Amino acid sequence: MQIRDILKNNPLVLAPMAGITDFPFRRICREFGAGLVFSEMVSVEALIREHKRTHGMLHTDPAERPVVFQIFGSKPASMAEAAHIVSQGEVDFIDINMGCPVPKILKSGAGSALLRDLGLAREIMAAVVGSSKVPVTVKIRLGWDAKSIVAVDVAQAAESVGISAVTVHARTKAQGFSGHADWSMIKVVKKSVGIPVIGNGDARTAQDAKRMLEETGCDGVMIGRAIQGYPWIFREARQYLETGVVPSHPT
Repeated sequence: MQIRDILKNNPLVLAPMAGITDFPFRRICREFGAGLVFSEMVSVEALIREHKRTHGMLHTDPAERPVVFQIFGSKPASMAEAAHIVSQGEVDFIDINMGCPVPKILKSGAGSALLRDLGLAREIMAAVVGSSKVPVTVKIRLGWDAKSIVAVDVAQAAESVGISAVTVHARTKAQGFSGHADWSMIKVVKKSVGIPVIGNGDARTAQDAKRMLEETGCDGVMIGRAIQGYPWIFREARQYLETGVVPSHPT
């Protein structure tokens, strides 16, 4: 299954959100029109230690597919082992988290912390690609802060080691979820690589989704916080992309 074909058919993507995008939520979003759904992030260290609850997070069903399971960690060997475990199951893609700005994740050297060590980031991506039985993607931010924008470098490294697509949350780690996402950088990354690029950040409405696609040339639009409590956004966005008609909100 090629992610490029999936996005061409339906470019609307559910973002990975800890504590939110579990199996029931993903299935709801698929029913409402998401073309691709991401799991909440899964700890590779807990996974390889056979933590029962963590393994339970891998539950899936044909109704939600295609589905991406996202893993996080900072050790290439652990990431590779976990990728092998995850890819044995009913999963279509594995995603590497290189964007989470939460202190607990950063303290372990994972998430956005990897944007400060491009050598390690590249080693991790290569290790996961080498051990996974399914295609691998990566989700990044623009960089650690405004003075260290590395999105193009990471995306090009990803492509060089066999990563199938990159998602760009157009904020830095320092921004967290504040301020505005810099969509112009999504366009820059898209022009720098040949693999599909999914844009992420500030897509809150159907109109936003279409505008991001048009302004950046990205292959997909990832919707995160806007979906909480309002899964209809996928239905509205898909209708708007296909017909150009601004949908009415459900009552």
